[in-house]
Amino acid sequence: MNSKNFTRRKFVGTVSASTLGAVAIGSIPAFGATKTSNKLAILGGNPVRQNKSWPDWPYVDKNVMDSIEKTTQSGIWCRIQAKDGTVPTFEKEYARMMGVTRCVAVGSGTQALHTAVEALGLGPGDEVITSPYTDPGTIAAILSARALPVLADIDRYSFQVDPDDVERRITKNTKAIMPVHMMGQPADLDRFLQIARKYNLFLIEDACQAHFAKFRGKMLGSVGDIGCFSHQSSKVISCGEGGSIISNNAELMEQCYTVQNHGTSKFGRTETIGPKYRMNEFEGAILLGQLPTAMERHAVRNKNAQYLTSKIKDIPGITPQKLYDGTEEGSFYLYTMNYNKEEYNGVPREKYLKALAAEGVGLSPYIKNGLHREPWVDNIMGRKEYQQMYGKNRLEEFKQDMACPVCDLVCDEEMVMLWASGPLLGTTADMDDVINALAKVYENRDQLKSI
Repeated sequence: MNSKNFTRRKFVGTVSASTLGAVAIGSIPAFGATKTSNKLAILGGNPVRQNKSWPDWPYVDKNVMDSIEKTTQSGIWCRIQAKDGTVPTFEKEYARMMGVTRCVAVGSGTQALHTAVEALGLGPGDEVITSPYTDPGTIAAILSARALPVLADIDRYSFQVDPDDVERRITKNTKAIMPVHMMGQPADLDRFLQIARKYNLFLIEDACQAHFAKFRGKMLGSVGDIGCFSHQSSKVISCGEGGSIISNNAELMEQCYTVQNHGTSKFGRTETIGPKYRMNEFEGAILLGQLPTAMERHAVRNKNAQYLTSKIKDIPGITPQKLYDGTEEGSFYLYTMNYNKEEYNGVPREKYLKALAAEGVGLSPYIKNGLHREPWVDNIMGRKEYQQMYGKNRLEEFKQDMACPVCDLVCDEEMVMLWASGPLLGTTADMDDVINALAKVYENRDQLKSI
């Protein structure tokens, strides 16, 4: 991402009332009246967007600052000091907003996933199928429990793990599937629920990017057996680091609390193996300060995303992220698109992104390498405990079946994204700048080879 194109600006809270016809995609719009209007900015033309900033992120207002100050002065800085501290209060409020009975807050999204894996009793000898196109925290949660992360390929246009490839990789040792709701949009949950029922598997939702996204009337994270979220600083509900776990299963959530509390239950007895993953009261204070206005920002992101998609879908060679049937609202942590270089005379993504950046709209790739191409695979192949737990034949089969060619294509050539937590809080005029920049580069695609 070109950071100079993302200067900070306060969130205004509403979308300006420009008409959806402001950008006449279908007949690509004309750009200005100067002599350089039909020249790409990177080659000397006038940029589409100049001297404009994007809304501030992370989000901070007086409510957040007051919450932090109150916590500082209270002297209650650890969640076990008070039953009505900021962390227990956040857990109750977040559970209410997510439509579930229970929430347990922890120190990161990775910690949330690891706690869930441990609480479900998954460990040595067990396999969990998930996506290679995700943050390393997804598989770190599985590896930390000494289970085996089996990676399935992804769909080219949704960037979500492919249910057909997931089902193909199920073995007698598979105990759970962990779809990742990439960019904050629902994975193909209809299929994953069907697969989980068919093979009697746990369904763990990695909803770390998907706060408040909704699928068939339910919030993501509440659809499967358990759901996990991240509150890292880039997320739409953030506190620097932090995570949360939700479920309607009271027994499972009690186990989550015990696991993350170094194996010690609410009754003060050390009952199981567990790390110390407790969220601190300052993180809880920041999150509580954001919650009262979180749904307002969620609505703005969805409105702007729908507007972008309504226009961008008609620009050849750039396809907005595919959403599955049942998707009602997205988190839009990222706004993503598929770039087809064949529509741009074979110009590679790198040149395309340089041209957009010069127009004042900084897009970027997201994940450089799928996790199947990272060194952890060889690392566990050489570990004595994995050799003993899974056997040489299974590990060799595991490595040989690691190929994810669609993920490679998406990583290397096709996926482009607008970081959305901040920019999607802009005005419709800001969205028009994004659309016009994309349209201008397509209109002048013959110039891209000169870059």
